[in-house]
Amino acid sequence: MKVGMLTSPFGREPLAEAVRFAADAGFDALEIATGRGSAHCDVTEGDAKAAQEVSRLVTDAGLEISSFACYANVFAEGPSINEGVVSAIRGAIDSASAIGVDVVCCLAGMSASGVSKEVMIKEWAPQVWLPLAEYAQSKGVKIAFENYFATLLQSTREFIWFFESCPHPCLGLNYDPSHLVHQGCDHHEPVELFADRVFHTHAKDTDINERTLRRIGNLNSGWWRYCIPGYGVIDWGQYIATLRENGVNNVLSIEHEDGALGREEGFLRGLAYLRQFA
Repeated sequence: MKVGMLTSPFGREPLAEAVRFAADAGFDALEIATGRGSAHCDVTEGDAKAAQEVSRLVTDAGLEISSFACYANVFAEGPSINEGVVSAIRGAIDSASAIGVDVVCCLAGMSASGVSKEVMIKEWAPQVWLPLAEYAQSKGVKIAFENYFATLLQSTREFIWFFESCPHPCLGLNYDPSHLVHQGCDHHEPVELFADRVFHTHAKDTDINERTLRRIGNLNSGWWRYCIPGYGVIDWGQYIATLRENGVNNVLSIEHEDGALGREEGFLRGLAYLRQFA
């Protein structure tokens, strides 16, 4: 199992800075943040030349690209489909295909105001994701959704609804256990249920302040926060064992959203911790 990092925290700087840091630190792979005007890779138009330049930069440093990341909401109010985001995802698929990267990480989408997640999953998600899955398959690429709790993929229940409504084999997960932990959900069960759909994984932990939780209750905010692996409540040895026992042996991509640690320090500490298991 390899350890990588999502390049978003370096988003205001050229990709070369993230590549240099990752190579010097001893990472194996990069999850490249993309989007219109991205300093790392503008894949909106599926520019093969730009993707090839990114690939050359990364591989020359002794790293690999685990995925392109295109995290934007495919749904607008109404609800309606945000065609600009759909176009960007197609561009990311094209760019990934051009350089042999087989995963594009996305968000499954947010609910429109007044529309339940169940309705969005069963009625709206297939309209967007089944055509995109067919397109991705034609390019040799898979789409991996980060299960961010604010999106349609909130819990195991929504995972089941989603993959029943959108059963295409090219649709799967960029699985992140941290989003389930603070909800009180079992973060092992989805791996066991959807092992063949775990195309990529995020390494992010959740710190829970039990005293604050007992004082204000779980319906208020401020009792949990995202943190670097090893600084929260997830047992990473046990979790990684669950991944391996279910045949998931790809990349642990650190998503640094820990406000208690600086950018470089957080990545370095996360890498050192995960190296115990990967």
